[in-house]
Amino acid sequence: MADRAVEVPRAERPQDIRNIALVGPTGSGKTSLVEALLVAAGEIGRPGRVEEGTTVSDHDDVEVRQKRSVHLTVSPVMVGDVKVNLLDTPGYADFIGAMRAGLRGADAALFVISALEGVDGRTRVLWEECAAIGMPRAVAITKIDHPRADYDDVVAQCQEAFGSGVHPAYVPAVEGSGDDRRVVGVWGLVSERYYDYSDRSDVSGRGGGPDAGPGARQAPEWLRGTAGPLREALVEEVITESEDEALMDRYMEGGELDPDLLIADLQKAVAAGGFHPVLAISPTKGVGVRELLRELPLSCPDPTLRPFPSVATPEGRPVPGLSCDPDGPLVAEVLSTAGDPYVGRVSLVRVFSGTLTPDAAVHLHGHGVPCGLTGAGELDRVGNDEHAGALSVPFGRDSRPVGRAVAGDVCLVAKLPDARTGDTLSSPDRPLRVSPWRFPQPLLPVSLTAASSADEDKLSQAVARLVAEDPSLRVEVNPETHQMVLWSLGEAHLDAALDRLEHRHGVRVRTGEVRVPLRETFAVPAQGMGRNVKQSGGHGEFGVCRIRVEPLGSGAGLEFVDEIVGGVVPRQFVPSVEKGVRAQMADGMDSGYPLVDIRVTLYDGKAHSVDSSDMAFQKAGRLALRDAAAAGRLAMLEPVAEVAVEVDDSYLGPVMSDLSARRGRVVGTETASGGRAVVRAEVPELEITRYAVELRSLSHGTGVFTREYLRHEPLPPQVASRLPGPRGDDRA
Repeated sequence: MADRAVEVPRAERPQDIRNIALVGPTGSGKTSLVEALLVAAGEIGRPGRVEEGTTVSDHDDVEVRQKRSVHLTVSPVMVGDVKVNLLDTPGYADFIGAMRAGLRGADAALFVISALEGVDGRTRVLWEECAAIGMPRAVAITKIDHPRADYDDVVAQCQEAFGSGVHPAYVPAVEGSGDDRRVVGVWGLVSERYYDYSDRSDVSGRGGGPDAGPGARQAPEWLRGTAGPLREALVEEVITESEDEALMDRYMEGGELDPDLLIADLQKAVAAGGFHPVLAISPTKGVGVRELLRELPLSCPDPTLRPFPSVATPEGRPVPGLSCDPDGPLVAEVLSTAGDPYVGRVSLVRVFSGTLTPDAAVHLHGHGVPCGLTGAGELDRVGNDEHAGALSVPFGRDSRPVGRAVAGDVCLVAKLPDARTGDTLSSPDRPLRVSPWRFPQPLLPVSLTAASSADEDKLSQAVARLVAEDPSLRVEVNPETHQMVLWSLGEAHLDAALDRLEHRHGVRVRTGEVRVPLRETFAVPAQGMGRNVKQSGGHGEFGVCRIRVEPLGSGAGLEFVDEIVGGVVPRQFVPSVEKGVRAQMADGMDSGYPLVDIRVTLYDGKAHSVDSSDMAFQKAGRLALRDAAAAGRLAMLEPVAEVAVEVDDSYLGPVMSDLSARRGRVVGTETASGGRAVVRAEVPELEITRYAVELRSLSHGTGVFTREYLRHEPLPPQVASRLPGPRGDDRA
């Protein structure tokens, strides 16, 4: 395949940059739309076909398409003099961390919605999330050429789900119905230009930029008649949201409106966050793609129009007055990191202020996110100085070098070995840190064990690097069960993490069920005697103690009471008895689970003037507690979590019933925004180890939950009989 010279997309001013995140559920057509835009801009060859002169086609590259499904990827294109960075975010719920990273790097979000599936609950959740951070939004309805597509119906769904600020900016012209249905053109309601796609040969060519393809002409009268009211509503909304009083007066007087002025106001209206234009697209046929390519620089705000993120010094003092200025102090943020077998770690970076150049000295400041592993020193780092490596822009699975990245731009930076997602890059002379975006809480645990002794030597460091690349993963070593536990957002997220662990970091692991840390306590009061009497040829051991044990409330721990009178146990050996009791509580009884929440009263004992010692009475304390446990009755305790589940109102009943079936107690419900409700319940942790997966299935991907340890409660005997011990083997 011959290679041709391709000009690297670049921009010298923030005003000539647009950062747009493509957001939407899996199957909506985001990646196909990115490919179609790259083809229309002449950046890659035609999708689905390898032609002479094609440089890279993501459509033909299975590896790149798989990467797009789980990672944030960037595709820069030039539209005239404007560089548009298309940030393709994963649509699957397991990869919401990458989606939020894409929103952090973007200045606008383009929601991609299929004309077949319409607006689902997952899309509503994503829209609310963008609204919460004030992200300007537009909508691209794809697959409009499908026989079952209904553009008007999906627009109505968007207006119902997202509010009255949603308005069609382009309307498709459709002829025929069913299998004979054809999209023959699109009409721009602002520009009043009609683009005729009835001759499919205009669509099948590749490249040429946004001005290539079908020419503009007057829209058919039948289309103007049916879509005319939509244009009037659109114009009114644009003028209102942009707060252009002069244009409003002219409109009210019935005067002609300059389309160029309307387009300028359209960008202001989108930037204000209350107006959301809708475009009609068929990525596979090319219909509406060049129109979208033209609209992106005109409708989406440039980086100077977006609020600057909160910035502080490493000590936490706010730093006001920063702006998107190439001559300002360097402030950049790592959106994602990945290991490359040839160049090491590569970081995707958004520059907010200043200018980043290759080999520049930078201060890398992290947020001290703990990973729960000892010996993983790189995760304990908060700030250090490094030198940035080469800068480049993505191009398919390759990249092209660039000389610098100005404020507002996005680029790849090589050779930042300690960089983690969310870290701030600034000047060593003026260290700064950007407030991190909200990382999702991982709630699906799985235990990890090395597949071989060679893997065991590398496991801790490899998992630490994995967490550094993806903060929506968490790893810990449970001090009670001694398991290494990896927490993820779901099964797909876990599979992707394990794949990276094996193929990128060279460590094979076995996974198993996570053992919930159970405990024991005394169900009834009991008494016990510890007799440690050993006599050998030399110095012996002598320590005898008698204790009473009583159960206490949850969380009480150990209450040790000294009732010795007459010195039957010398004063210096009373703490020894307590030390022995505590050691036995930590080791547990026959079950091996820790013993908790008891009062132990030392009331009698015996000592020997020569053979008694600290160690002798520690052993006696252990024996006394074991004797009391044998004489009394122990109860198993299980951890109970406080769970808050947020779902659409339509799933409220099934969720509450499901929580009750998990031995949970619903303690209340609350109303949330967007037709959602929050259920608060207390649920045994044994019943929610896989709740992240099961809730997603129950709520069709719209439910989210949080969990927090509350207390330990008695475990029903019928449940306890089915559980393995705390040190049972993992199932591979």
